[in-house]
Amino acid sequence: MTNAANTPGADETALATSAADDAVDAAAAALAQGLKDDAKHAGARVGLTSDEIIIHGGRPLTGRIEVRGAKNLATKAMVAALLGKTPSVLRNVPNISDVRVVAGLLALHGVLITRGTDDEWRLDPSNVEVAHKADIDAHAGSSRIPILFCGPLLHRLGEAFIPDLGGCRIGDRPIDFHLDALRQFGAVIEKLPSGISLTAPNGLRGAAIELPYPSVGATEQVLLTAVLAEGETELRNAAIEPEIVDLICILQKMGAIISMEPNRVIFIEGVKELRGYDHRAIFDRNEAASWAAAALATKGDIYVGGAEQEEMMTFLNVFRKVGGDFDVREDGIRFWHPGGTLKPVTIETDVHPGFMTDWQQPLVVALTQAQGTSTIHETVYENRFGFTDALVQMGADIVVHPSGLADENRRVKRREFEQAAVITGPSSLHGADVEVPDLRGGFSHLIAALTAEGTSRVSNIGIISRGYENFIEKLRLLGADFIYES
Repeated sequence: MTNAANTPGADETALATSAADDAVDAAAAALAQGLKDDAKHAGARVGLTSDEIIIHGGRPLTGRIEVRGAKNLATKAMVAALLGKTPSVLRNVPNISDVRVVAGLLALHGVLITRGTDDEWRLDPSNVEVAHKADIDAHAGSSRIPILFCGPLLHRLGEAFIPDLGGCRIGDRPIDFHLDALRQFGAVIEKLPSGISLTAPNGLRGAAIELPYPSVGATEQVLLTAVLAEGETELRNAAIEPEIVDLICILQKMGAIISMEPNRVIFIEGVKELRGYDHRAIFDRNEAASWAAAALATKGDIYVGGAEQEEMMTFLNVFRKVGGDFDVREDGIRFWHPGGTLKPVTIETDVHPGFMTDWQQPLVVALTQAQGTSTIHETVYENRFGFTDALVQMGADIVVHPSGLADENRRVKRREFEQAAVITGPSSLHGADVEVPDLRGGFSHLIAALTAEGTSRVSNIGIISRGYENFIEKLRLLGADFIYES
């Protein structure tokens, strides 16, 4: 029998519900403010003085722009410089916010950084030292790069600290992959309220490691740790992205012994010491694909200088299937909309050599202009379709299926958390006020605003500077009609 005296009345239940709603609203407000702060800090690092742009859409983008070194290589190559006994020189470095974050973190640890030409950085790790935890936390902000400092700092100093990790809000990332791998090398890990403390009281030793998923970050972690670990390391189910191969080339230049075997297996023989490197970073295939998608969506014609075919073959196949055209030249790739009707496609994102998750967001905008229904199966991250809310606001017909969709023709193994988006077109997009949610989603919002008829106000654009160099100037070069008050 229920005791009536202990049963909440209607007023108490209403109060409890109201308090819960207030808590949810407060959390959402805090998240939104955090996103705005991240955007402002990111933009400020590369000289952006305003965090919004007003775009008058409906004009094709035409002209030539250049892409430089890949964000996903340059930042990791800078961390690798910590492992050398002598200075390293990295060329083709992009002027993006994430590079500035890594440079600041290296400087906090005593690395002397000097710049030669516009895209050349010299990194001297002769005087590496322990940095103050508060300084690391303040400088790293929401960047997730500090996790990759662990192996090199454990080798150089015997200890490392990483603050709470942020990055783009596109779902949980497998940090446990990193920590599990470091434990297998012999690291002792202590989770603190302010972050994670690591030590290696007995040094680091080679290990047999099999990743549960071919994570790019975890593969980089193993490489950066194994090269100076005592003995041999066998890494199975490794990521084999072009940026991973370029990082391996850098480490080999430094004196590492690394061999790539079939079936995602990498062997690393630990060496006693490494020297500095001189290396030109591989081009940014994610930025190149983003501008290609912009050409397609706006019925434009963009020459992407610095882009290369081999690393983009999977994207180029899909680009052609949709109805776009391209011409591979010695110094870049021209992408254009040849006229006629764009065609729908079905895409499954996957690790390399599959269709990259970073490519699907910009391409979704172009698919809103295709005749028919396209389906994107997102298998890499569990929350990567949040950016489509703004596209729907602008008139797109996009339905997100949070639990994914069954498809008997699937090639990629279905993952528990995957999502799917169904895009039906063509849609007449119209201008709207939108807020950038993450890096790739943010660039997709720019493409949508450029494609749409009317005027759009896009805010939080500082986040885009994390991975797109000088994107405001590039929009000018391509003839975009916009207002940016610097």
